[in-house]
Amino acid sequence: MQMPDAPLPPLLIAGATATGKSAVAQWLAERTGAAIVSTDSMLVYRGMDVGTAKPSAEERGRVRYIGLDCVEPGERFSAGDWLQRVREGVAALPAGTPLIAAGGTGLYFRALQQGLDAPPCDLAVRQKFRALYDEGGIDALQAEMARLGVAVPPGDGQNPRRLMRALEKATSGTPAPAPAAAAGGFAPFANAAAFLLTMDRDALAARIERRARKMFDEGIVEEAVRIFGDGAPSETAAGAIGYAEALSFARGELTLEEAIERVSARTRQLAKRQRTWFRHQFEAVEVAVSPDDTPEAVATRIVALLRK
Repeated sequence: MQMPDAPLPPLLIAGATATGKSAVAQWLAERTGAAIVSTDSMLVYRGMDVGTAKPSAEERGRVRYIGLDCVEPGERFSAGDWLQRVREGVAALPAGTPLIAAGGTGLYFRALQQGLDAPPCDLAVRQKFRALYDEGGIDALQAEMARLGVAVPPGDGQNPRRLMRALEKATSGTPAPAPAAAAGGFAPFANAAAFLLTMDRDALAARIERRARKMFDEGIVEEAVRIFGDGAPSETAAGAIGYAEALSFARGELTLEEAIERVSARTRQLAKRQRTWFRHQFEAVEVAVSPDDTPEAVATRIVALLRK
């Protein structure tokens, strides 16, 4: 695969859990020299490796990561703490190093694009135009823009996200928040190219179930006992999917199949919440992926979209 001739712009690769975004980011970073900013609120905890599907030591040896292994599981760690670690990590990179952000924590993506002080969007307005699109498609959005006298963004007449965003800006009553970088803040991905990996729900559910089984095969029970068996994790770390179930299995309260099913069910619920957040809060180009796609195949599609 041929990489872009120009330097790689900052990239955001988002998606629900198990859609393969981390592998795609790894593949691209290895071939472009990019550093990866991990946008996953559970990967900040040291020792929580199996249960969070953290990049392996071998993968981290080939690519510079920022935002991994920041604190112990018993320590409190806020989104502001994470953004400060990212600021420090980016500052330590050689000048000109490309950046790729990959993960599934919506607040972290928003922080990278707008900082943490940006006002929230008008959800009621956004949901209104999402419902209009769901009912009438592109034609309904274009008709509403014509009725309101809203100009169609150049080249985006068939892009529903861009049309909905234009309508939102025109009717929300307040201008969209400017990126924090414009005011001198820290928003390294304010002008990044954003991509959202999507997968058929049944296919994703099957992949989630396989991942849950793999976690138990690779030692999440031992990891959970070592980290949480005697100590008290922070509230956020305690919410990481898989560890409570692994401890229940270790205590004989659940069978292995029951533990795997609970992990799978909780992960499916997480994926649903992530899809909802990205659908309403994240402006990105959607890239449909299948379980058979390799990281190279998905990366090839992203690079092709970048060239356009």
